[in-house]
Amino acid sequence: MLETARCVLRRFRKEDKEALYAYLSDPQVVHFEPYPPFSWEEAAAEAERRAQDQRFWAVCLKEGRLIGNLYLALGDFETWELGYVFNRATWGQGYATESAGALIQYAFEHLNAHRIQAFCNPENTASWRLLERLGMRREGLLLQNVYFRVDEKQKPIWQDTYAYGILKEEWESVRKILNGKGAEK
Repeated sequence: MLETARCVLRRFRKEDKEALYAYLSDPQVVHFEPYPPFSWEEAAAEAERRAQDQRFWAVCLKEGRLIGNLYLALGDFETWELGYVFNRATWGQGYATESAGALIQYAFEHLNAHRIQAFCNPENTASWRLLERLGMRREGLLLQNVYFRVDEKQKPIWQDTYAYGILKEEWESVRKILNGKGAEK
């Protein structure tokens, strides 16, 4: 479990199905995700699955309400991939920045992370702005590298992807800025 000023990051529980359904069933929330909106049954199954999956972190307000999730998965060369999805009712309130920053800090301090990376659709302005607030640098634009849906003729609807990253040695300066201390030169 991790704690921030306003949030608690914990592992998922199968009882989280209602909260998970509340945001994963929202077409606006999952618009850039690789899956369509979840049904009630799918959300219930996903809550059970995530309760066994250490890559997912439930983000809860301190009063207990689950408002979203973070994803942190180990890749090659001590590089971890960060992802996030939040309930639309909480967008624009800083919860994603606060909780993702705490998870990045945890990865660098406790998981021996050398690098954190994240990917997003260039049309998802809120997502890439979040990554930049976290001090991550845009490292590239991958052209038509992925598709999650097909058109009426079953042809892929290709999407571009921004790639972001931050190194462990860069994080300390970023963390000071996020905490309002200013970076030392």
